[in-house]
Order: sequence, then C-alpha cells, then structure tokens
Amino acid sequence: MDSFAELAARRQSCRAYDPARQVEPEKLEACLQAARLAPSACNSQPWHITLAQGSLAAQVGECLRSMGMNKFTAGCPVFAVVTEEGYNPSAAAGAKLKDQDYRSVDIGIMAAHFTLQAADLGLGSCILGWFDEKKLQRLLHTDKRVRLVLALGYPSEGDPLRPKTRKPLDELVSRPG
Repeated sequence: MDSFAELAARRQSCRAYDPARQVEPEKLEACLQAARLAPSACNSQPWHITLAQGSLAAQVGECLRSMGMNKFTAGCPVFAVVTEEGYNPSAAAGAKLKDQDYRSVDIGIMAAHFTLQAADLGLGSCILGWFDEKKLQRLLHTDKRVRLVLALGYPSEGDPLRPKTRKPLDELVSRPG
C-alpha cells in the first residue's frame, strides 16, 4: 500500500484512456464515496455529480472537446459532471459575512478526494475546466452551474507516469518570524 506521499506523487492528469477497459462499478462507487466524504464549509457539500457512461459519456466528451481542446477525452468511459449547488444556511451566512464564496474551494477539495481515490485504485483521472457549459446543461437537462468535469478510466499504455515539475517550496511557502 502506498503512503499518501507516494500516492500524491503517482497521481497525474491522465491524457490517454484505454477505451477497451470499463471502470468496475465498485471502483466507481469507491471514488464517489471518497468524494462524499470530502470536507466542505459548514458541511454544506455544495456539489452534485451526474455520471455519464456509455453513449452519454460520448456526448459529454463532445462538449469537452470544443475549440480543439481535450482531444484525449475521446474514448474515456466515465465522466463525472460536477454542478454547483446552494449552501446550507450556516455556510450561506459565513459566505456573506466573510464576502467569500467557498463553493469553488469545496468542489476542488471534493475533486481531489475523487481523483486520489481513483489513483489508489489504479485508475486515471483528469480534472477538466474547459467545456461548453451551455451544451452540457442542455444535454443533462440542468440549469445549474457546471463547475468541472472529472474524466475517469484506465490509463492506456501510451500514458506513462510523467515526472512532476513543480515550483520549489521556498517559492510557494513563506515562513515569517
């Protein structure tokens, strides 16, 4: 079993999915459970996930490939389309008092839980923010704001683990005093 540090180092944005391999239902459920357990402001859980598999996944994929972007999503077997939900009363009051909308942060934390669980199970994932939102809303019959789409599947042989290039800690962290 990987340590968390090893898992975080191994998790990457998958850029090639094996269209011949479907995600097992129990692995998909594990990713959804990890997302459900993610912390959020005042436990508001301000997200809803719509799963797209089969022909619906192909249609969602078309919405992701607008303007020539995200070509690697062709053949991806599962998409989790994340829409933004309202706050519970406590989170709404806190957001108003602090002039801070925590929903984007909460959705990002949830996406991290989902994708790290996927990596732990040997699945590839990618957090996508480039898509045709209006087209997705029509396709999924929702007027809710689409915040991101999570691609999920088995990495193809052509998607090896890439070395991570990150800024050094001293550029990311200040230690005053």
